Amino acid sequence: MAAMLLVNNPGDWNHLYRQLDHAAWNGWTCTDLIFPFFLWIVGVAMPLSMGRRLEAGEPRSKAVWRLVRRSVIIIGLGLALNGFPYYHWSTLRLPGVLQRIGVCVLAAGLIFLFTRIRGQIIAIIGLLTGYWLLMALMPVPGWGHGLLTEHGNFSEYVDSLVLHGHVWRETKPYDPEGVISTLPAIATVLFGILAGHLLRSRQSPAQKTVWLFGAGSFLILAGQIMNFWLPINKKLWTSSYAVFMAGMATVLFAVCYWLVDARGCKRRAQPFAIYGMNAITVFVLTGLLGRISTLIPAGIQDGHPIVLKTWLFARLKTGFECVAGPLATPENSSLLYALGYVALMYGVALFMYRRKWFVRF
Repeated sequence: MAAMLLVNNPGDWNHLYRQLDHAAWNGWTCTDLIFPFFLWIVGVAMPLSMGRRLEAGEPRSKAVWRLVRRSVIIIGLGLALNGFPYYHWSTLRLPGVLQRIGVCVLAAGLIFLFTRIRGQIIAIIGLLTGYWLLMALMPVPGWGHGLLTEHGNFSEYVDSLVLHGHVWRETKPYDPEGVISTLPAIATVLFGILAGHLLRSRQSPAQKTVWLFGAGSFLILAGQIMNFWLPINKKLWTSSYAVFMAGMATVLFAVCYWLVDARGCKRRAQPFAIYGMNAITVFVLTGLLGRISTLIPAGIQDGHPIVLKTWLFARLKTGFECVAGPLATPENSSLLYALGYVALMYGVALFMYRRKWFVRF
């Protein structure tokens, strides 16, 4: 969540370090790790939460209702955030980060509730293979089939039909959280569910760590091999991207699990736990603040009216230049603004944590 705030709130979108921006098309940067890691860890939590409730005797129907309710709320928050504050329904962006989370949580959660581990593995294979076949074989009018370029691919074609006028304005006519690319994103959650099963097993922490490292390394290698035929691409959320990022998430989690759970280094991880206890709330608040800061007039600069964000960034940049001198590059100033956002929202999360305000859906 902290990383998501960092990359989503730069002071100047025209001056970013490459690793703090998404890959232009094929390939990946550190920024491209964040969203799949979030979906993956949501999957990890499912066996730990829903699994325990089911074993305690909770009816499956009640678990389904809770899952549907949570997903609908998350999707609703995403739609509300996309439209804020004007809500032009004819052009409202229907997909989005929260919407994808809601859809993937619902789909993967239902698969978890009604299948065992074998069924979940079959679902992963089916989703990744099905996506690959759709992208490779389905024809696109005027383009043919099998294109994986920014325009002319099957995912873009479906988005232009189903979501016409309701996609992100920066990527028209497709959406980076579009229809077809949601299929492998569901698989990302299912990969996390498999890791969650491992964590609930009776193996020792050392054994679990070895299995996590081994499985993660295998998925990284598999994703790299798949990349030869189906490029790793976040905007299309290709099958290779889903596999590769699941591997990266598993390996990083193995490190965290060994340090925090096995070795007991919990105090140093506390700030991250504080962020995670109200992750969706922090994300929504950040989105609202970011939108508001671009709407409030804040004066005149160079003869032109400016909004609050521009005013704040201009003053931060000026102060930074006075203090940092040669370090005050446009990229560093933009990064400093984003770090300020991370610190501000940590303060909010810490305030809620200390008062035991945990927003649950």
